[in-house]
This record gives sequence, structure tokens and C-alpha cells, in this order.
Amino acid sequence: MDIVSLIIQLASGAAGGNIAGALLKQFNLGPVGNSIVGILGGGLGGQLLGMLGVGGTAAGGLDIASILSSIAGGGVGGGALMAIIGVIRNMIRK
Repeated sequence: MDIVSLIIQLASGAAGGNIAGALLKQFNLGPVGNSIVGILGGGLGGQLLGMLGVGGTAAGGLDIASILSSIAGGGVGGGALMAIIGVIRNMIRK
């Protein structure tokens, strides 16, 4: 895992968290909350995909497949973690 892939995962995680917050208004954490949780989820999602061996190359190259894998893993991870945290926050409020 190289630093460029990690940066791509973090940025797409922030975007994924904000997109999920816009789509799931009942779980929205606000723009800053969505971004922070999305960044964390993007890093975790991308690392999880890397550990599973999905996407990327063994040398950590920047081919199109590894870039798309980093974007997808980060975006999905960021959106998923934002939704999970939103559900937990709503359960605590009740």
C-alpha cells in the first residue's frame, strides 16, 4: 500500500460519507461529521480490500485498476461507516 492509494481512499471516503449523508437524511451527521467519519471509513474500507487481495498490484503501482479499486473501497467504506455511526447516534438519542 502506497501513500497515493491511501490519499485516494481517504478523499473518496470523505465523498462517500457526504453522499451517504445526503441520501440518508435521517442518519446525516452534518457536513463535517460526514466527512470525518467518511475519511475514517474510507481508510478502513480501502485497507480491508487490500488485505483481502482485491484490486491493486503487488508492487503498489498506479494502474487504472488499483486507482478504481481505491476509489470504490474508500467510497463504499466511507458511506457504510457513516450510515453505521448515524444509526448508532439515532439509537442513543431515543
